[in-house]
Order: sequence, then structure tokens, then C-alpha cells
Amino acid sequence: MSEKKIKVGITQGDINGISYEVILKTLIDNRINEFCTPIVYGSPKVAAYHRKVLDITNFSMNHIKSAAEANPKRANIINCVSDDIRVDLGKPTREAGEAALASLKQAISDLQDNMIDVLVTAPINKSTIHSEAFPFPGHTEYIEQSFGERGDSLMLMVGENLRVGIVTGHMPLAEVPPAISEEKVYSTIRIMERTMVRDFRIRSPRIAVLGLNPHAGEEGLLGEEEQEKIIPAILRAREKDNLLVFGPYPADGFFGAADYHNFDAVLAMYHDQGLAPFKAINFENGVNFTAGLPVIRTSPAHGTAYNLAGKGVASPESFRQALYLAIDIFRNRKLYEEITQDPLDTHDQEKD
Repeated sequence: MSEKKIKVGITQGDINGISYEVILKTLIDNRINEFCTPIVYGSPKVAAYHRKVLDITNFSMNHIKSAAEANPKRANIINCVSDDIRVDLGKPTREAGEAALASLKQAISDLQDNMIDVLVTAPINKSTIHSEAFPFPGHTEYIEQSFGERGDSLMLMVGENLRVGIVTGHMPLAEVPPAISEEKVYSTIRIMERTMVRDFRIRSPRIAVLGLNPHAGEEGLLGEEEQEKIIPAILRAREKDNLLVFGPYPADGFFGAADYHNFDAVLAMYHDQGLAPFKAINFENGVNFTAGLPVIRTSPAHGTAYNLAGKGVASPESFRQALYLAIDIFRNRKLYEEITQDPLDTHDQEKD
């Protein structure tokens, strides 16, 4: 497999939170530049403001107008917002939401045009970014619409010893049961299996599926979704696709007994069922990966953390791991493409 220096696009996220702090603390380590070229989509003015607040005097980014100009030996930054932008540390503002969206839009455009190889998104405030231009509950849905169809992606939380995906994503809890169907569970299992093989180099992944109801429904006593939708989807994946899929498991006992150690990935039915235990176990270094799409996007598992903004105490570990994971997945996909390429196609190309 040929090696290349991977261009990593990084969105600035919410300028009033800890996004710039974790970005700066990650990129200040020059060893990053040995295996990737970081390109921040943000504001040199805002970056300078945060450097001053955090008393970072020995680091600056190379100012460029486009990703094509990126210096492979430096961390680079592209200005996406007006120079009049104002930072209000620790406060949710409409201006910060607009700046976050401007950064995301330009980064997505460059990802679509192959100007960058992978995308790492810093945390946003969903309420301030929400508008007619961004009618989405989060990054995942916006990126999915940009590169696929509704239902193509899977929010996958990745930690050192745990990977958790969710069937229904960002939606009110009351809307979850109607959104659970045999087809939805089955298709999500397929996405999870494919990403384990292609993106994580796990040859025959073992996937655990959680139930929707307490005690996984108690055979219909506490709910019928397991019997009518989840179990049929599991059996379909086993019998039709020969996948190693097991469950449904009661979520409380499954995580309480640390049964996740026996599986390569866990599929939860809804957001908090999967993310609450994941963050309890991997909050410091967890990563959110948007699986199932032709592009690679990761983000730290935490939010804007307004209460920590400007104090210099925010840990960059989750963001750093998000950057590393994006690079690892990029390389894994390239390797997968090479080893699964039809040798006859290669022969024909050489002959031509």
C-alpha cells in the first residue's frame, strides 16, 4: 500500500466553547505534521484570541486561502468568517452558530472536491447553529445528506475497548419506538458489519444487539418490539448474510456485566441507551465516527463545554483520538480497496 501525507480538514466548531483549545493543544505537537497535513477551517483572528487567552506563545498556524496551498510541514488555517467576528467565551450566541456553519460548509465543499482526505469536526451548539440553512439535529445528519441518502449512515462511538452504534440517532425518545422496524435494524446491522470489516480491519466481527425495552421485553411481557422487529432482523442477518450477530440483550445487564468485551461492536436502539454507558466508560478518549458513508468524518465525544472555555483545563485527548482515528480509517480503507480489487481489472489496466 502506497503511503501519502493525509490532508485532515478540521472545522472550528463553536468559537465560544473549548473547540479552539482542544485543536490548538493537539496541533501544537509538531509530530502531528509527520503523518498528516492539518487544515483548520476557521478564523486566524479567533485562533489568535484563544492563543492569547490560553497563553500559548510558541505556536501559530500558516494562513492559506485554499487547501491546495497547505504547507505539509505546518498546521494551516483557512479564514471562513468575517474579521468582525466576536468571541464571547462560555456563551451560546447566534454569531457563533453562523461561524460554525460557515466553517462546516467550506470544509464539506473541499471534502466533496477531494481537496482534503478526511474531516474532523469540533463540537457545535445545536441550538445556535440551527437555522433555515441548517435544519438538522446535528453534524451526522448534515453530512449524511451531503454524501448519501437518509439512512445511509451510522453514528458509531469508538473507544479503546468499546464500539457502540445506534439505530435511531438524534430524535426525541417518544419517537423511537415507531422508528424501530425490522428493516431499519437489519440495514443498520449490515452497515455496522461492513464498517467493522472495511474501516477497522476486523475480518468476522461479532455484533451484539440490545433490546429496546427493559429486560429486552421479557418475551413480550414488557413490549413487543423485540419479538416483532429486533429478533427477526437478527435472524435475517444470520441466515441470509451469515453474520455473527447476537441478542437482543438487556442493556443494563449487558453493560453492568461488561459483556461488551466479548464483542467487536454493540448496536443500541436509541441515543442515550448507547451513549450514556459509552461516555461513562470512554468519556476522556471517545470518538464519534460517521460510518456508512464514502467519506470519513470523526469528532470528539464531548460537547462545547462552555463552563471550561478559556480556562486552559480542557483535555484534548478526545479530539486527538478523533484525528488519529480518521487517519487510521483512511489507511484501512485504502488497504481494503487494494486487497479486494479484482485482479482481472488490474491486469486489463496494465495491458492498456
